[in-house]
Amino acid sequence: MNSPTKQILLGLSSCALLLASVPAWGATTPNSSTPMPLIQEPQTPPSQTQPDQSMPYQNSKTATFTGTVVKDGEQYVLRDSSGSVYKLDDSSRAQAFEGKTVKVTGRLDANSKMIHVDSIQGLAS
Repeated sequence: MNSPTKQILLGLSSCALLLASVPAWGATTPNSSTPMPLIQEPQTPPSQTQPDQSMPYQNSKTATFTGTVVKDGEQYVLRDSSGSVYKLDDSSRAQAFEGKTVKVTGRLDANSKMIHVDSIQGLAS
């Protein structure tokens, strides 16, 4: 064998040994000195419990809504000046105000667009 061939074989052997001794890119070994970061979901402290999603209006603030009570099928709804319609959870109380402009105080369930009525007051037309 001539000298350049020996040098090439020696170089290839060295590269093969070096590559065999290095772990695969991105792989970790149990003896690794660098700890892997641990990703955790945020924890809610016990004093700050999550609201019950089955009743989303319970945590909403009481608000005042103004509009006209109209009948929609078997139910009474509030139609505001923009034309938006909100269901009223107390149809028996709303029935007395059908066709009248009212002020409704209650809590809005934005998911179902229902107002959980605390009070209904007629307004002067």
